Amino acid sequence: MATDWTKANLSEPDKALCRFAEKLTQSPALMTEQDVIELRTAGFEDVAIHDATQVIGYFNYINRVADALDVDVEDFVQDWDEPNPK
Repeated sequence: MATDWTKANLSEPDKALCRFAEKLTQSPALMTEQDVIELRTAGFEDVAIHDATQVIGYFNYINRVADALDVDVEDFVQDWDEPNPK
């Protein structure tokens, strides 16, 4: 999931949400009403779609700020490849 969500064993609603998030992240100018309709068809209500869009947008924003300012990752953040500490 961390490196390629398309290879994860996700439910159809989760796949729809990931497609939406990926498109919003990679090509926001190409978003259309059809993207929202696909989430509704997958079972998401408008409030959930709104909330997801806010979270996706926030993380895109904060990642761009961090990239622009060359912010270092906190030392407590674990790499995806590291085993979980016990």
